[in-house]
Amino acid sequence: MDIGTYNRREKMLKLREELLAVEEDRMRGRSAEQLTAEFEKTANSLEIMPQRCLWLTGEYIPRNAYRFILFEKRYMIIFQIVDDIGYADYVVDCRQDYGW
Repeated sequence: MDIGTYNRREKMLKLREELLAVEEDRMRGRSAEQLTAEFEKTANSLEIMPQRCLWLTGEYIPRNAYRFILFEKRYMIIFQIVDDIGYADYVVDCRQDYGW
């Protein structure tokens, strides 16, 4: 198997995995409204002691700049605290390989 074929195969397997995860969510009856409600619940929980969350670390991520909290097993809110105010900068699907 040459490298081009191998790369295409890996992309197809990753896509298949993502599609199966989406289908699994659909079969469980999870809807966008439920996901939004869980996001809001988690984000609102940051009003009380957001410093409890761990620092996000990575090669290209500024040190001690971003914190994160997980929700729904596979989603991450990346936020920062500036002058005692929390700002959610990103919501990330943790099934992706971001190379951090």
